[in-house]
Amino acid sequence: MECFNLRVPACELGEGPVWDPERQCLWWVDINQGAVHQYHIASEIHREIKTENLCSAVLLCDSGKLIVTLKDGFAYMDAATGSTACLAKIEEDLPENRFNDAKCDPAGRVWAGTMNYCSGQPGAGNLYALEAEHTVVKKLTDITCSNGMAWSPDHQLFYYIDSPTREVTAFSYDKAMGTISNKRTIIQIPETQGMPDGMTIDDEGMLWVAVWGGSSVIRYDPFSGKCLSKIQLPVVNVTSCTFGGENLEDLYITTAMTGQSDEALKEQPLAGQVFVCKNTGCKGLPPHKFRD
Repeated sequence: MECFNLRVPACELGEGPVWDPERQCLWWVDINQGAVHQYHIASEIHREIKTENLCSAVLLCDSGKLIVTLKDGFAYMDAATGSTACLAKIEEDLPENRFNDAKCDPAGRVWAGTMNYCSGQPGAGNLYALEAEHTVVKKLTDITCSNGMAWSPDHQLFYYIDSPTREVTAFSYDKAMGTISNKRTIIQIPETQGMPDGMTIDDEGMLWVAVWGGSSVIRYDPFSGKCLSKIQLPVVNVTSCTFGGENLEDLYITTAMTGQSDEALKEQPLAGQVFVCKNTGCKGLPPHKFRD
């Protein structure tokens, strides 16, 4: 499957692509630069919005606003002006922690996990959910590098990645209550293949996992754990992916420059770029939005 880069500025740590069907654009972030990026597919116009600190994810809201996860909390962002307004603070007593990946669930909550970004201390992070009334509920503890999340098309399962485990786990998910239970490992990635990072799901319920250090996005059957197909990329650190485009048949993929030596980057001139694989033969699901 052939991929093309969007010819947008390279990110140090590109992450969290989100398709915006109303605006017909792609959003993503550069975590280390504290930047939110927007790219209109039809016009090819690119825009960068700087935030006041590290920014790990950008998400859609029912109101048309955006939510961003900053280093120490959730905030609204005005899509037109880029101005932010705090919704909730988290882990103010843990200055070495920051948010990492985040997704909205089928009920309109924001799920977001934390990690120690200074030392990578094992088990220092947690997984939280932001409810519609702006209360924050802790969902999981003892997380090292909170990453990919997805919900099954029937809303019965929650899929989750804590990257250093090299596993994708599944939980039973209660949409009304927002609770998860019955954790089990469904996919294991060998150390030689890299670490699972971000993740999305298609309308057949198959998972697409970006592999950090593995130059690839792999489509897995979550019920058998089998690899169904692989997209190879010309960069080592692949961070996340999402379906987009008019029919949700194109796969957009973020990558990173960070974690690579200068010599390694010379061999990867497209590191940090956003790629698209057109007409994958599969179809994604519309993005969930924060119910505000």
